[in-house]
Amino acid sequence: MENQKIAVIGLGRIGSAFLRNILKRREHGVTLVAVAESGDTPGRQLAIDAGLRLSSLDEIVAMGDGVDVLFDLTGIPAVRRELREKLLARENHHTVIASETIARLIWALTTDDELPVIAGRSTGY
Repeated sequence: MENQKIAVIGLGRIGSAFLRNILKRREHGVTLVAVAESGDTPGRQLAIDAGLRLSSLDEIVAMGDGVDVLFDLTGIPAVRRELREKLLARENHHTVIASETIARLIWALTTDDELPVIAGRSTGY
């Protein structure tokens, strides 16, 4: 199985739960290559405790095809727009940005645990 190199941006309630699940599945063809979180969240601390280096959006984008899937779990449309623009500016046609909708699908397929729901939060692309 080919190893998928992923990055997670946004380690709030949803991102923290998603990160916890990913960390349990590292031996299943998933390599977590980067995480980003600007706030002081439990997910940020979880990443640090797991030995992951916190990166900026620019550092993650600069990784180029070193990131296969970039999970944007911030819930902030402006962040997703910024990511698209930065990937386009670097002519990165490899990295896929996955929204919370995709994260929820993966979550449903990999665990019976409940992923947090944030009222009023948009999960579209």
